[in-house]
Amino acid sequence: MNLRIRFILPSVLACAGLLLFVPNALPQTPAGKPSVAEALAFIDSAEKELNTISIEVARANWVEETYITDDTVTLLAEASDRLIARQTELIGEARRFDGLTLPPDAARKLLLLKLSIGLPAPSDPALRAETTQKAAELDAAYGRGKYCPDADPEHCLGIDEIGVKMAHNRDPKELAALWVGWHKVGMPMRGDYARLAELSNKGARELGYADTGALWRSQYDMTPEEFQADIERLWTQVEPLYRELHTYVRRKLIEKYGDQARRPDGMIPAHLLGNPWAQEWGNIYDVVAPPASPLPYDLGAILKARNTDAPQLVRYGEGFYKSLGFDALPDTFWKRSMLSHPRDRDVVCHASAWDIDNIRDVRIKACFQPTADDFVTVHHELGHNYYQMAYRNQPLFFRDGANDGFHEAIGDAIALNVTPDYLKKLGLIEQVPPASADIPLLLHTALDKIAFLPFGLLIDKWRWQVFSGQVTPEHYNSAWWALREKYQGVAPPVERSEADFDPGAKYHIPGNVPYMRYFLARVYQFQFYRAMCQAAGYQGPLNRCSVYGSKEAGAHLNAMLELGRSKPWPEALKAMTGTDKADASAIVEYFKPLIDWLKEQNKGQKEGWTLPADPLK
Repeated sequence: MNLRIRFILPSVLACAGLLLFVPNALPQTPAGKPSVAEALAFIDSAEKELNTISIEVARANWVEETYITDDTVTLLAEASDRLIARQTELIGEARRFDGLTLPPDAARKLLLLKLSIGLPAPSDPALRAETTQKAAELDAAYGRGKYCPDADPEHCLGIDEIGVKMAHNRDPKELAALWVGWHKVGMPMRGDYARLAELSNKGARELGYADTGALWRSQYDMTPEEFQADIERLWTQVEPLYRELHTYVRRKLIEKYGDQARRPDGMIPAHLLGNPWAQEWGNIYDVVAPPASPLPYDLGAILKARNTDAPQLVRYGEGFYKSLGFDALPDTFWKRSMLSHPRDRDVVCHASAWDIDNIRDVRIKACFQPTADDFVTVHHELGHNYYQMAYRNQPLFFRDGANDGFHEAIGDAIALNVTPDYLKKLGLIEQVPPASADIPLLLHTALDKIAFLPFGLLIDKWRWQVFSGQVTPEHYNSAWWALREKYQGVAPPVERSEADFDPGAKYHIPGNVPYMRYFLARVYQFQFYRAMCQAAGYQGPLNRCSVYGSKEAGAHLNAMLELGRSKPWPEALKAMTGTDKADASAIVEYFKPLIDWLKEQNKGQKEGWTLPADPLK
């Protein structure tokens, strides 16, 4: 579910979060005002040099995630340090051109050079090296994480195996054991994470930002304050949808599990939601489905019955993009991607899309299974790859999404086209179900799309509090659960304490991947999807639209993809949707039949939940 590589590394390290930036002791501006020609020459030279170095780091990062050893962790840290050292010098040199009137594209490139920071690091070489090493070690610690039931090292489970078990197991005690077992992976990370946050904050302050969180929020063509306000506006739009879904799911879980699911505060125990992090709930559809309205088909069962392997799964996704007029994937994609878990080594299975050379060496790293979730994930990850190939003709600094939420939203918008009509065209089902089947399908979709919204919001809210100092290391875990309770209305299955570090059990925390992109993507994707449906000339309920085979929709999409990051994201959004403002109205339109149905089902039910006292007050 993410893009692994971005910007100056336009693709390097975006999701690993190892894209570090260090200010260094910036050189003094030499006497005499530099010329525009000098600035343009500097930008051209910097782009070429950073492109070369970023490819080296991308290759080291790929090997570290697909072959985790002490050596590959060290090699990645050393490669990252080399990149930082040169990037530092270039940022210092760029200061010569502050205040110089430049052509718009050149001015934007210099701005992006200064802002494209995944994890800032201090200028001191020793602290910089410590930062890269801590980041690499945390990433590897997650990849090596295992839960060994009964302390039996012969039967340990990785996160992919745990995810499958939690998706299908319906024994509350076993689910709680899996949940607790996996969350132990975070406990040893606390000290390293606290140190990494301290180091990154030092780097951010040397850059002139209050902290790393403020720096992250500055990357959206608006001030950090404006961005935070816009996020709250979007949450206000979608919160009513979530609360209706929460109320319904809570009741169905209590019907299934009784006191195991019932809490006096109205929250839902996190281990009962079919996912190690309770971030998406589609796996428990069988528990919450309307009794008279089962799903009209089981895509996972169909794929398994056909013995669909990982390459075949990816071919389905490639076929969708080809139907819109996009090229086939390069031969190197099939030779170099990791689509299944190797039998002989530790890897990071978390699905991610890579662009190694910033041109056409695109890849996917994942451990795909023939499931409905992975069928959708394939369409999502390929969205990153096709976006990367679409903007490959842009200058290096513009080879990126309009913002990181765009990169996530493209594949998600395509995945919304995985409708019964599309599956019938692929020959995976024989008949398109009638409109009466829409409620089960919409409910299943909402269990993932709507249930995810508060989770997508709170990950970075927690980190912003950590970076700002509002939350100190001795309160990491209580602050984490305070946000999960406030926004999600979920609670842990057992008591947690500060001996635990539950944020570390979610890849994006030790991997240092900014997460607000996923919340934004949930909003953007519906705007993109509706725009593509309109371009295809579709008439009818939005949730039944599939643009498969529409060259018009493909051309409409590609026009935005080709822009990369050459324009501020509101301009790119307007090119695609006709508006320069993120808006959740397309979500409301898509789920309108379900919202009405949920309100009917929830009559007489108490909505919401009761929050405990704030542990920080």
